[in-house]
Amino acid sequence: MSIIETVTDVDNTFLSRREITCNFTGLGGKLKKLEAVDMITKEFKLDGKVVIPMGLKNQVGKPTITGTFYVYDNEELAKKHINPTIFSRLEKTKTKLVEAEKATEEDTTKESPAKETEVRVDEKPAEESKEGKSE
Repeated sequence: MSIIETVTDVDNTFLSRREITCNFTGLGGKLKKLEAVDMITKEFKLDGKVVIPMGLKNQVGKPTITGTFYVYDNEELAKKHINPTIFSRLEKTKTKLVEAEKATEEDTTKESPAKETEVRVDEKPAEESKEGKSE
């Protein structure tokens, strides 16, 4: 598992936000923004707050990623301060994840009834063949 090392943790009172810069060791090239947000939320106990990933940079020659995150108490304030394209990109990735989860759930539900019907079909001829032998 990766280790989160805090580089800076600053309370920006002028903009009413907390700015966190962290190093994620051992995840070079494998970390996605939403996964990083989840990790930061759990590490710093930021439940109920808006965490926005501003940037993830891979370090050359090391399996380390440096990430910058802004933490707001209010989503409306975050939307005033931050470029709207960042929010639209985050929403696109969230919707893609939800659609992918729905697709996998549908695939599993479609596969399980098909397997049950196959088993039932196999069982019926076996019973008929036993009856045919006893007669």
